[in-house]
Amino acid sequence: MAMASQPHLIDQSDFEAIASPHGCISICGYGSLLSEKSARSTFPDLTNFRIAKLTGFRRLFSVVGNFFFTHPVANIKTEEIAALSVEPCEDETIIVSVFEIKKTEIPAFIKREREYRFLAVVPESLDGKPFTNPAVLCASSTDDEFFQFKCNEGREKYFQQYGEYKIHKIWRDDALPCRVYLRHCVLAAKRLGDEVYKNFLDHTFLADRKTSIRQYFEKVGSNLIMEAEPPESLKTRYGG
Repeated sequence: MAMASQPHLIDQSDFEAIASPHGCISICGYGSLLSEKSARSTFPDLTNFRIAKLTGFRRLFSVVGNFFFTHPVANIKTEEIAALSVEPCEDETIIVSVFEIKKTEIPAFIKREREYRFLAVVPESLDGKPFTNPAVLCASSTDDEFFQFKCNEGREKYFQQYGEYKIHKIWRDDALPCRVYLRHCVLAAKRLGDEVYKNFLDHTFLADRKTSIRQYFEKVGSNLIMEAEPPESLKTRYGG
């Protein structure tokens, strides 16, 4: 499935164009936002949290954001520093969460997730019925696209936020999942039921785009990941 087949949302007017008749915007969650509790830590007033499937996409741990460094859960020595994104992949289907936020929350959402490419997608119920309204999906982008179109402060100033860690690239194909974050995503998927849990293990990949999370667990041992408790400051947000 080509990227061009999903409308690319650029600014607030694009988001408003896919709003429901009630003035709400649907958001797809595929990582930490599989947890309603975690989603509410970011969107306290969200409504209608439910699960859906999204055909033609796969999850992968390919983005390095500053959050894991400002809340010290990144391990720079082992390169366990990556968060999730999604990208088009014709033969894949992922199970996601979908919920609604108010239009007034769009500017903050765009600013907070600006490293991503915003797509309008149409999720389906688990039995294959398309949703009435499109939903916003935070999809993989590139460093070139981000710095050309979204980063007003420039590359040098942007990377200063990583300080001593000397990070110089956002979108990576060689980083590993942040342990605390991966643990949270796995627990969140598991709490949504066996189908969601298995889908996460088998349709989520490392940045190499070859190794599934199930295979990664078999290689490193799932206990290594699942015993990585979040710090007190992230107990709610990353507690599964």
